[in-house]
Amino acid sequence: MPAILPYLIIALLYALLGFHFWRTRWQLAAPESGGVAAPMQWERFAILVPFVLHSALLHHSTFTGAGVNLGVGNALSAILWLAVLLYWLVSFFYNFEGLQALVLPLAAACVLAPLLLPTTHMLSNTGLPAFRVHFLLSMLAYGLLTIAALHAVLMMLVERRLHLGALPAMLNSLPPLLTMETLLFRIINVGFVLLTLVLISGILFSEELFHKPAPFTHKTLFAFISWGIFAALLGGRKIYGWRGRTAAHWTLAGFIALILAYIGSKFVLEVILHR
Repeated sequence: MPAILPYLIIALLYALLGFHFWRTRWQLAAPESGGVAAPMQWERFAILVPFVLHSALLHHSTFTGAGVNLGVGNALSAILWLAVLLYWLVSFFYNFEGLQALVLPLAAACVLAPLLLPTTHMLSNTGLPAFRVHFLLSMLAYGLLTIAALHAVLMMLVERRLHLGALPAMLNSLPPLLTMETLLFRIINVGFVLLTLVLISGILFSEELFHKPAPFTHKTLFAFISWGIFAALLGGRKIYGWRGRTAAHWTLAGFIALILAYIGSKFVLEVILHR
């Protein structure tokens, strides 16, 4: 069992920042309120404190003396680590106000995943270029599509608040829903390309990495289901003009299938079946 204190400290820092952003972005606006400004410099760099600590902790738990351990707990932690990194980088170019209150609490929970799910899964062939390419593409796809799913949730929350008339101050500084929707599809487009490359590289490199053709497993099935959902969403957007809740629901469905493909299969094998 790893030392508990570092995990708790990092989770607490993420949670406190998430609460700060929720309190300052999602509180109800006063009638004379002009909204909230984009993240202040101290807020941007405050996120780096738990992120850097998370990086060191994840490196320590993943890169062991015996090799690379990517058990289900470490995998969850790594995906949210990358999601925080991608959010932080992209927020310099796009208005992601409100998303902090979703990303940071989720990161706080996933930091604790190696404690709650302390399984071991040592990766083989980690020195091969083919593996590194496949692994990097996989992590980038998961990170981007995690951001896309959270952005879809944000859009649904904003739309619901607009209909209820309960407007948090954040809404006055967010771009219009149509602009948020355009950003969502930009993220999905990039994530879909990466996911396509993940599937192709997994098939092409299977012989080199595992000395056998890519097997058709539950992981493969759900990965292709996820790819099909995102392909249908992009096609529906182009042909039928899908938008709003329809786009958000398809995004979440594709993300859930992707989670079932990798995290779900790892959870069943490592936690339930102990394999």
